Amino acid sequence: MADDLKDTLSTAAPMQRRSLLKGTAGILAAGVFPAVHSADPIVLRYLGTAVNQDKAIAEKFEKDTGIKIQYVAVTTDDVTKRAVTAPNSFDLIDSEYFSLKNIVPTGNLKGIDTKKIKNADKITSLFTTGMVAGKAVGDQGTAPKKVIYLEGEKSKVFAKSPTQYMSLIPTVYNADTLGIRPDLIKRPISSWAELLNPEFKGKAAILNIPSIGIMDAAMVVEAMGLYKYPDKGNMTKKEIDLTIKTLIEAKKAGQFRSLWKDFNESVNLMASGEVVIQSMWSPAVTAVRTKGIACNFQPLKEGYRAWASGFGLPATLSGKKLDGAYEFINWFLDGWAGAYLNRQGYYSAVLDTAKAKMEAYEWAYWMEGKPATQDIKSPNGDVLAKKGESRDGGSYEQRMGGIACWNAVMDENAYMVQKWNEFVAA
Repeated sequence: MADDLKDTLSTAAPMQRRSLLKGTAGILAAGVFPAVHSADPIVLRYLGTAVNQDKAIAEKFEKDTGIKIQYVAVTTDDVTKRAVTAPNSFDLIDSEYFSLKNIVPTGNLKGIDTKKIKNADKITSLFTTGMVAGKAVGDQGTAPKKVIYLEGEKSKVFAKSPTQYMSLIPTVYNADTLGIRPDLIKRPISSWAELLNPEFKGKAAILNIPSIGIMDAAMVVEAMGLYKYPDKGNMTKKEIDLTIKTLIEAKKAGQFRSLWKDFNESVNLMASGEVVIQSMWSPAVTAVRTKGIACNFQPLKEGYRAWASGFGLPATLSGKKLDGAYEFINWFLDGWAGAYLNRQGYYSAVLDTAKAKMEAYEWAYWMEGKPATQDIKSPNGDVLAKKGESRDGGSYEQRMGGIACWNAVMDENAYMVQKWNEFVAA
């Protein structure tokens, strides 16, 4: 089928080729990416955070299809605000799953028809059923399986079981933990409780984004044995009070060198040695290591705090732009982008197609947790790991199978933010 379509598209006259792409469900589902848009280029406005907006991905997609990607970079909070207040200002949104509880009820997102997504049935089960290697992972907070399906294309509510329509098609995801400087700590670190260990007074840092920072704090509170939350991702006011009280006491005792908001800030704190243990993101650990400085993304016995982003479509999108957006999503799941993201320490939505675009030694290092048989390089050629080194956290199954909770927006979000600000000001 795919080969027939390629032949048809390569021999058709430009006008015919374009008309063939109208209503392209069949072609898109076959995963054919014909460069047929050059005479009348489609430009897709891609709203998201700068973290996921990679120039190389846009360039490769345009080269393969003739469709241009125009990045609109804003903060995580502003992605949600735009989706709620200005849905006509973008053609494609890259949003975190936890934001969906605020976006979907507005009706501003179109359910994505999985029949138009070639690799829909290959999307990792972590998203569709909450399972990794046949075992359920922790689903406190906004686990994607709770919000990934919609009742229909125009639905404002999440479906309780799988349907034909998805709210978002996953792009990147990971499971976060603490970053440490093993050369300066010089002993094993195995628990979230270490973040508030007085041994690291003045040399610890926590992420100052309330909805994420409080999840890290909750992991610490539980690890210290102070309290066990029914759902860390949806605390009561009393639970928020306890969590913030614990943080304020630590802050007043001088525990924190910094409350960081910015990726580069976290890298500099760690690289300088001012901080030896902190909330950290995987690419930030990688950035420290590329400077030749020891830094670990430390597996911890209580598990990881996970996050995930995905592509969504505004409800008003139609015609050529809608076809182009589906074409981009299909292209994104076809392997090249997935391999590119895997090489940065993220994980891709469809593992099979990404594997096909990676060298066997790369896959073994990044996804199977095996020691590198040769130097591991980032997409732009920086050495991320030397021959013989293994990835922090081990294999995909160990890492993503070790999730304790997911980033979330709580019912008591306004109260939580108010209390978090009290901690920042304390």
